[in-house]
Amino acid sequence: MTAQPVEDLPGAIDRALEGRSILVLPRNRDDSITEVAPSQWTGAGRAPALILFTSGSTGTARAVALSAEALTTSARATERFLAGPGDWHLSLPINHIAGFQVELRARLAGWEPVRATSATFTAEAFADEAAELFARSGDRPSYTSLVPTQLHRILADERASEAAAKFDAILLGGSAISPALLERADARGLHIVRTYGMSETAGGCVYNGVPFDGLEITITESSTIDLRGQVVADSYVEITPEGHIAPVDDQALTTDDDGARSMHTSDLGRLDDGVLTVLGRADDIIVSGGTNVSPHALETGLLPTWQHHGIAEVLVTWVPDEEWGKLLVALVRTDGRIPPAVAKVHDSPREFARYLGGLDHRMQGQLLPRLAFPVTEIPHRSIGKPDRRTAARLAEELAELADTAETEE
Repeated sequence: MTAQPVEDLPGAIDRALEGRSILVLPRNRDDSITEVAPSQWTGAGRAPALILFTSGSTGTARAVALSAEALTTSARATERFLAGPGDWHLSLPINHIAGFQVELRARLAGWEPVRATSATFTAEAFADEAAELFARSGDRPSYTSLVPTQLHRILADERASEAAAKFDAILLGGSAISPALLERADARGLHIVRTYGMSETAGGCVYNGVPFDGLEITITESSTIDLRGQVVADSYVEITPEGHIAPVDDQALTTDDDGARSMHTSDLGRLDDGVLTVLGRADDIIVSGGTNVSPHALETGLLPTWQHHGIAEVLVTWVPDEEWGKLLVALVRTDGRIPPAVAKVHDSPREFARYLGGLDHRMQGQLLPRLAFPVTEIPHRSIGKPDRRTAARLAEELAELADTAETEE
């Protein structure tokens, strides 16, 4: 049986959960969701309910197979963590697990989500969609799921901020969340739930640092995070030209003798009394002058201070350097309110970095960016995760332009 485009997603979700079809989400948000027959599965055991592709933030996107059990376990755990089944607003692309889970939670709750009608997220549209949701929800809880970039835009708009404060909970994940953003959200009365998870765990599985019931978290000797439980994917898969779906062995996803599944992530973390703190990705570590630097740690450590000096967002990356090997660079998005002291050094990458590094950020002893470039937008992928490869290329281009300008002077 060939793949059939999905016309009715709620009905297709029912068929996939019942084992009557396999839902296949597209790589790109503009392509069609399709259904294939379970007979296309060539692995052992029951066919998966869902095939989707990872965000590809660390390389080529990979296809992941999720069971009906993993998907529903995740959705029901979310209901238990929040205020029970409720009405959902959908502003995330459904070809990613975060967006698909909104559709699934809404289907299990019995009320279709209010879906964004535009591919481009705007604060104005969010406010309109929230008003539509609240008008029908009555006494039912109302929820939405966002990425930090969307929350930034909401908090810059008064009407959208007022609408966001009416939600019983806002799930926030997809990329690193700055303390400064959370402080602004709290000041406006927003009910933020920080989520951690991935395609391979059926979406967020750790809320506000606390794992779902039945999920085991282990910090390995190399400080990376292992996740074990029912929400973990069956396997990675490959889809043949004939449409067959075959499992692919990979050490990142393993199954114990008792059938328990584990995801061995590349994320660094620590556990404090059972509460998880994510410290960034092991493969994002920048070695500068022989010192390991976590860009995530720098970003979350510097922004609370930098935000008071006109900086709305920061991404730490690097450029090649003869002395340092990799020279630390900060790409910063300003909020349009640049103080005079910043304006004086804004056009000199080295002076700009020296000024920002000299602020009272309480990160003494930590290597800091030696160059700082203002940018109109921080590079992100479609789901809101920082695009660190694109950021590194952009930093190198900006550094070359700065060097050329200095030479001409």
